[in-house]
Amino acid sequence: MARQQLPSQSAILGSEKHEQEDIDELIASLPQSKGVVSRFQSLYQNFWCPDNVLPNVIAFQRHHQAKYNDIVLASEPKTGTTWLKALVFSIVNRSRFDISNTPLLTSNPHDLVLFLELQLYRSNPRPNLDSLAEPRLFATHVPYPSLPECIKRSGCWIIYICRNPLDTVVSAWHFFLELARSEDHPAWSLEEHFEAYCKGEMPFGPFWEHMVGFWKESLERPHNVLFLKYEDLKEDIGGQLKKVAKFVGLPFTEQEEEEGVIEEIAKMCSLKTLKDLEVNKSGKVPMTIKFEKRSFFRKGEVGDWVNHLTPSMADRLNSIVQEKISPFGLQFKTR
Repeated sequence: MARQQLPSQSAILGSEKHEQEDIDELIASLPQSKGVVSRFQSLYQNFWCPDNVLPNVIAFQRHHQAKYNDIVLASEPKTGTTWLKALVFSIVNRSRFDISNTPLLTSNPHDLVLFLELQLYRSNPRPNLDSLAEPRLFATHVPYPSLPECIKRSGCWIIYICRNPLDTVVSAWHFFLELARSEDHPAWSLEEHFEAYCKGEMPFGPFWEHMVGFWKESLERPHNVLFLKYEDLKEDIGGQLKKVAKFVGLPFTEQEEEEGVIEEIAKMCSLKTLKDLEVNKSGKVPMTIKFEKRSFFRKGEVGDWVNHLTPSMADRLNSIVQEKISPFGLQFKTR
């Protein structure tokens, strides 16, 4: 039998160069608009993606290999992603780390649960993820229809978190304002930001399509897609943590509940606790777009939108929600 010939280094480099040229040509053909986290963003597969992130998204789609027991945390930006990462990391790793020595004390949640398109596929289109401890924990902002088919077919768990758009648009504006200051970029006014949000021209938007995509999947495949609301976490953190733990096959035992493990996790992952940790007060998270760690922890309140949006702005956004989201049975608490 003839020995199988492995591709040479030059062949591999040639293939990667050809793929990069293909990606560059694809991006050049897409509609563009002004970006909030980059100079421009492109409309790719019906969602807006920052130009400096899009190559990573394409590499993620083409080369990712999912495992059946992966856990993927999905969200739009500024809907509770940091909080969800801390909570799920703590639930999954509670047998490895006691709350008193949890890695959250010395690492930002975004350093413990990495974004696929913003971190893992940032500098390498084919990262080796096989050595990661299982179950592997990942995060993504990519809409459901654009996730790699391997994730949809693998049977892995997807946990999605959403937030009332009224609060999301305000939280995102503050967040991107902080980015503009730290990077010395021109800042958008609240009115500019609000207009783009209502048009669906925010990163990974339109927001209504993002939410509805995961919402419909959670109804059709409830054992694989869990849909959470930020407001429900704020109202009943204990009940929501039990739901998450059961969903990923790691339910809390009676003994754990009696010993207050759920309450310990909730307290450790609270905004106040995380915000007060030294590790989250300075430095940046290494992503395609480098965000200040402190910018991930602002107020985290439900209903803060009333301090920023005019009645006419709230009416306009509520009408979009009624038209684009409510017909699917998805409702939000605004206060």
